[in-house]
Amino acid sequence: MDRTLRTLTTEQINPHTLHIDTMDSESIVRLMNEEEAVVIQAVKEAIPDIAKAVDLIVQQFKKGGRLIYLGAGTSGRLGMLDASECPPTFGVPPEKVQFVLAGGSEAFLKGIEDAEDDEGAAKRDLTALNPDENDCLVAISASGRTPYCVSALQIAQELNVPTVTISCNKPAEMSRYADVPIEVVCGPEVLVGSTRLKAGTAQKMVLNMLSTASMIRLGKAYRNLMVDMVPINSKLRERAKRMVMEATEVSYATAEKALLEANWNVKAAIVMVLADVPAAKAEQLLEEASGFVRKAVAMAETDGGEGDL
Repeated sequence: MDRTLRTLTTEQINPHTLHIDTMDSESIVRLMNEEEAVVIQAVKEAIPDIAKAVDLIVQQFKKGGRLIYLGAGTSGRLGMLDASECPPTFGVPPEKVQFVLAGGSEAFLKGIEDAEDDEGAAKRDLTALNPDENDCLVAISASGRTPYCVSALQIAQELNVPTVTISCNKPAEMSRYADVPIEVVCGPEVLVGSTRLKAGTAQKMVLNMLSTASMIRLGKAYRNLMVDMVPINSKLRERAKRMVMEATEVSYATAEKALLEANWNVKAAIVMVLADVPAAKAEQLLEEASGFVRKAVAMAETDGGEGDL
């Protein structure tokens, strides 16, 4: 057995689950729930590093760069999931948050386990995106030693691309190549080495924080409302109306009217109501305010506002 692999926390025997194969269904899921509880504390201990990663991602976005997730297996699929949800949730173009999954998109639905060892593919897959010093690469690997990820990080280093790593072992090999290493140690898995469990939960929590906190820092929220959401179906259009109502305390009809005039731009509709300006002016204010609703409204108040709905 690979001696390095044998020493990883994620590959250790969990003494609490040695007899899980003798338990009934409720006992199994209760035990799994108890084991998952340690993930929250493990992520909490990594918060200072997660915050540093958010600062780095925001910095790179402001330079016009991209957030690029990269990984293999479950880790890569989690990155792919987070990337795919950013455009509808935060209104960012798909090319601004990208993913690289070992084995390609096909590996999202079908396990291609040997893809994680293909170092040459990592180089080809990453360089195909033409990354540069304005981007930020986030490599995700529970073991922290996946050859695909390590190879990609080495390439990123050569290209001066800032890097973040997310792993569930300490010290992780990947951390050596990261500007901001994040190590979330959750202990041995319920089933030995099954890192889709506690490690997967931890990685998803960290990814949630990275993307959500970064987008908030970039003005993609007003209060706790995701005002850059793209309302492309009836459910989301109703949510958009509720957001305008919540943010401005107007009626359903007034919120709907503002959204129609703003072409379903939630931010613009909110600024229209709060600042008492037409849609074109609201959009102008938002552009001058770099997309921040509070700042746009404050600017309008300074200007004295202009016109009615």
